[in-house]
Amino acid sequence: MCKIKVLLLSEQEVTELLSIEEVMEAVENAFREKALGYAQMPPKVYLNFPKYNGDVRAMPAYLERLDVASVKIVNSHPENPRKFGMPTVSATVVLLDPRNGALLSLMGGNSITAMRTAAAGGIAAKYLANKDSKIAGFVGAGVQARAQLLALLLVFPNLEEIRVCDISPKAAEAFASEAQSKAAKCKVAVVASEAEAVRGADIVVTTTPSKKPLVFDAWVSEGTHFNCIGADAPLKEELDPAILKRAKIVVDDWEQASHSGEINVPLSKGILSEKDVWAELGDLVAGTKPARTAKDEITVFDSTGLAIQDAATVELVYRKAMSRKAGCFINI
Repeated sequence: MCKIKVLLLSEQEVTELLSIEEVMEAVENAFREKALGYAQMPPKVYLNFPKYNGDVRAMPAYLERLDVASVKIVNSHPENPRKFGMPTVSATVVLLDPRNGALLSLMGGNSITAMRTAAAGGIAAKYLANKDSKIAGFVGAGVQARAQLLALLLVFPNLEEIRVCDISPKAAEAFASEAQSKAAKCKVAVVASEAEAVRGADIVVTTTPSKKPLVFDAWVSEGTHFNCIGADAPLKEELDPAILKRAKIVVDDWEQASHSGEINVPLSKGILSEKDVWAELGDLVAGTKPARTAKDEITVFDSTGLAIQDAATVELVYRKAMSRKAGCFINI
């Protein structure tokens, strides 16, 4: 019987191999490949656990021209930190050899998930936010908010003010401390409400698991860009639908976003329709549709998290691990 050698990488080893700059480059290329028709990405498969307020998802993808295939298993259990001292999101990823279907690598997927999601936010801001953006407001201060901050600072290194609010004051303070260390010349403030985070902000990043709007139209200035990251399952929403009605909406993937993104609830209620969505992010990257066309446009990026992002990031990790002889091989 033939034994298959599989590279095993721990979460810590994966984290040490990742940089936001490289992940953003890989993920942007994956969005381009999708827009040009060179990606296979079946819809996410969900197992829902209502009595535990959680779910598990399977996410396969194949980037055809890059010859990269992967599958991620990822959960979302918002009560994990309080009940079990565990992260809300945990993931494991497998990298496959498209030539024969063999397993190439098994690796921790938490850092991959955080970084590839942040990369999409950074790419969206690059194409959709005003180039002179100075103030960023964060609604939510968890792991993903901190990852989004890294990507945003890469695109906008001259931000002058960062605001953050969170249901947990401790989380908000931790975020502010990290933000100050990453952007020493920037004014960083913990604010008491979502309104204070949003009013006058050029860029707003939402990363909560909310099932009701937290950000309202009356607070939003012309020209604001939103990265909506938290709504990644049916019934979730963070924005007042009135914001979406006057915004240029860009989704990562129409099929996913329509069922589980920021737009899913307004669509189900008939407040929005497909014609209200301007483009997918890959269209902007590939240049098949224009991005921001006026300074006063309100723009929204609806991120649900795509398997192609995982595939591109996993391949990056694997390549670097092989070159650095990281991890260990197991026979299966």
